[in-house]
Amino acid sequence: MTTETGLRSAAESVQLDWGAVRAYLSAHGHRLETDPPPRQFAGGLANLNYLIRMDDKLAVLRRPPMGELPAGAFDMAREFRILSRLPDALPFIARGLHLCDDPSIIGQRFQIIEYRPGLVIREHLPPELAHRPDIGARLSTMLLETISAIHAVDTKAVGLDDLGRPEGFLARGVSGWRKRGLAAMEQGTDALHHDVGTWLERNLVPDGPPGLLHNDFKLNNIILNPDDFSPRAVVDWDQGTRGDPLFDFATLLSYWIHADDPPAMHDMEQMPAVEACLCSRQEAVAAYAKLSGRDMSDFRFHRVLAMYKLAVIFLQLGLRYRTGVTREPRYAPLTGIGTGILEFTHEIAQGRAF
Repeated sequence: MTTETGLRSAAESVQLDWGAVRAYLSAHGHRLETDPPPRQFAGGLANLNYLIRMDDKLAVLRRPPMGELPAGAFDMAREFRILSRLPDALPFIARGLHLCDDPSIIGQRFQIIEYRPGLVIREHLPPELAHRPDIGARLSTMLLETISAIHAVDTKAVGLDDLGRPEGFLARGVSGWRKRGLAAMEQGTDALHHDVGTWLERNLVPDGPPGLLHNDFKLNNIILNPDDFSPRAVVDWDQGTRGDPLFDFATLLSYWIHADDPPAMHDMEQMPAVEACLCSRQEAVAAYAKLSGRDMSDFRFHRVLAMYKLAVIFLQLGLRYRTGVTREPRYAPLTGIGTGILEFTHEIAQGRAF
């Protein structure tokens, strides 16, 4: 069980060598309190986040998951760079405070980030919000306005204009996710991966004007003000880059489920769009187009690519369980969910779903 504060119990928290962390931070002019020991935040299947007290203030220590990591994934240095600069442009970004670039301290690089308390809506809508008639409209508007504000950031003004490689972003996405998909696929699904990958190659569209991308923007990556549901912090920036913002918006839409979506879309439990009565995906596309001023005529390509990426991520996490890297029970159904998302992606590519 987790506590009322959204923290795992001490017994359930993945343990780190807090003595090594304290000694490291002391050498860099910071004081870490370890009595009582820091505790891990609940939720999430990847990066590990801990509530700590450093220099008499609460903060968050964040590190990649245990075990071998996919190349380029869970990039703490990239995330820290973004979090140390982006707050100058957006008030809802928690500032990066320190980066440990030495993986020998706890086995991976880690960072420390400003702590911002608030409401996090995870896989289910909190009971106290379930009967509010305005909740769907307010959350829909907040999501769409927040992602539009991210895409509108002047990256040059905040020193992030050299982040990523916007040119060829979509083409690299197709080739990269195809390779990752084949490496993580469930046995017997070769034809599905081939069909979706071939469709993406044949329907590749030019990159749109580049913008700042979060790359995993969804409701549970936002800490909300519980009074008005405004964003206090958008978190999880380790995949942040610059590229075509329509792909970032399509990533949000991949979590934006409808009641009649296939079971795998519900089983992934990433965003309670049905419970919260969010607007439809079609309405979200129209609203984002109005907010951003972007041309959505080729959006089906971005939608299929984002859905394929989502399927592969679940397959990669499921592979960790299949190969014994983790025995955590939450990972056991992820391969089946990934394959189910892949099947739905194929339907979208063929024009039989949106």
